[in-house]
Amino acid sequence: MADFDPFARQIFSGNDYVNIDSGNAIDVINPASLEPVGRIADCDAATLDKAIQQARAAQREWGGLDAKSRAAALHDVAHSIASADPAPVCELMTREVGKPYPESTGELANVAPAFHYFAEIARDDAGRIAGPIQSTTFQYERYDPYGVSVHITPYNYPLLILTMSVAASLAAGNAVIVKPSEISSLCTLAFMRHFKNLPPGLVTCVTGGGAVGAHLVESDDTNVVAFTGSVETGIKVNIACAAKMKPCVIEAGGNDPLIVSDSIDLDFATAATTCAAFHLSGQICTSAERIFVVDGIHDEFVAKLSASAKTLRVGDGFGKHEIGPLATEAARDKAARMVDAAITAGAKAECGGRIPPDHSTGWYYEPTVLSGVTPDMAIMQDEIFGPVASVCRVADVDEGIARANQSRYGLGASILTTNMDEAMRAVEKIDSGMVNVNNPLVDSDALHFGGRKFSGIGSLFGRAGLNSFRQIKMVTIDPKPIMHDWWYPYPDDWFHPGSN
Repeated sequence: MADFDPFARQIFSGNDYVNIDSGNAIDVINPASLEPVGRIADCDAATLDKAIQQARAAQREWGGLDAKSRAAALHDVAHSIASADPAPVCELMTREVGKPYPESTGELANVAPAFHYFAEIARDDAGRIAGPIQSTTFQYERYDPYGVSVHITPYNYPLLILTMSVAASLAAGNAVIVKPSEISSLCTLAFMRHFKNLPPGLVTCVTGGGAVGAHLVESDDTNVVAFTGSVETGIKVNIACAAKMKPCVIEAGGNDPLIVSDSIDLDFATAATTCAAFHLSGQICTSAERIFVVDGIHDEFVAKLSASAKTLRVGDGFGKHEIGPLATEAARDKAARMVDAAITAGAKAECGGRIPPDHSTGWYYEPTVLSGVTPDMAIMQDEIFGPVASVCRVADVDEGIARANQSRYGLGASILTTNMDEAMRAVEKIDSGMVNVNNPLVDSDALHFGGRKFSGIGSLFGRAGLNSFRQIKMVTIDPKPIMHDWWYPYPDDWFHPGSN
């Protein structure tokens, strides 16, 4: 197997790293230093079509394996991930994306268990037997793979979100083609070596811009799509899949609410909100962006949250810093633009609200707490994807729930409370795919991950995530052939009385 070279414009194809000389190249830039990290290929149609045909050939073998054999192969993948030195992949991730190194290693630590999980759950449930409708008839549902799945992954959690769908798809019997974000292609490619012992062509990673993803989605020879990214691109993917009657799973971000009850300890609430709002510089789909705080504790909470945000250290991901740069200049500029608009509309920056003066190189933005935010402001309606916590005063938890639902997004939500009645009202009434009580940003590979409304369609993780990558076939078996009375020809007394 060839060594991975970040500057060689490689893809992962046929269980090896292959240099791509055709087409254009895309430079990968470190968002902290603006220095080059590597160069990726912008794959052309011929390269993509070859990858698709290799995947189709490999899937025929893989899909024909028994579930136990597939599980054993996926356990081997998991063992390879868990036993490898994490540093090379995690260092690339930190250089590409800018995330603090502990967050890169923390992400990778969650990957191997998901492969173990899906390896076994695919063995646990292969269909369902129904009660017979006739005494001689046996009927059941069975699950079949779709064929070739396409996985378009984002830059914020390039390996974990890849795993959410790839592990399930492989366990279901599909071949997979991964198209990572241009920002995080290098660490994704470096990670691909863990699939080298699977059938050649079963797992492929191709690189490039939006045209590459569009080609894979629109191909007649791919069968199911998993996409994580912006709402605007998610809508385009959904439309393209609909035109081909192709199933898709779409996770299109959020503008998640967090409600702070006056029953909660404020030191706990401050720590939880600091993590929920600023982890990974706010570049998490389930980051707490809209903070609804009950009136009686609002002022003290804002003071504590601002003081906490000021303690967060900003800098390069290889230093002792909690807040790294945003991944792109456009992302940093969007955060700055939305904060400035909110301040113009009447909000107050309790801390932050600017590019750090001592970080003029790189796409940094200070952790920012806004108070005086009202629901009509753009910052409360659109995903900011940056280190900004917008705090809105509410009369009580019920108003917080109502405000939480005033959004086109519906990915996740959180409430901080020791009042069980408040917690259960939030769980029941908030219109989102996930609700966390006193524990933001937590998910489980054994449970659904996905949103409602413009946050997406379908499920990742859990049994529902596995079912996203397998299709149902109903089977009827009658072991003893019997002539049934409803078969042709009909008896004369079945016809209308006036018939001839």
